[in-house]
Amino acid sequence: MDYEQIRAFRNTNSPYANRLGVYVEELRPGYARAVKAVTEEDLNPMGIPHGGVYFSLADTACGSVMAAYGTTAVTINSSFSFLKSATRGSRLTAEARELQSGKTICVLEARITGEQGELLALGTFTFRRLKTPIQLGE
Repeated sequence: MDYEQIRAFRNTNSPYANRLGVYVEELRPGYARAVKAVTEEDLNPMGIPHGGVYFSLADTACGSVMAAYGTTAVTINSSFSFLKSATRGSRLTAEARELQSGKTICVLEARITGEQGELLALGTFTFRRLKTPIQLGE
């Protein structure tokens, strides 16, 4: 499995993640790291990043772990806790790790941290592994 090719494909073929400015930096079996800079467009009316920013970053990182298997997968459940807010201009990092890998169902954990390593959000994601191979294109 060419993890670098999968990582590059995910970074260039995910319109939603691209619009948000989410970038997968690292991908290997059971682990992925994705990053995002908080922009003005990410802020809610309180002037802090919208919760969807953290969730989308975490879900992208977890989805990348699943993509490392070479087949498609979908999120079927999640539990997410928002612990602390970042500020505009901050760099967020999501580290996703596989907790349990089953034949069909997999459970992953994502930790969102800020620039000083402070824990901002924590999520557990359940994915259904599908049988469809990822088409990386030519």
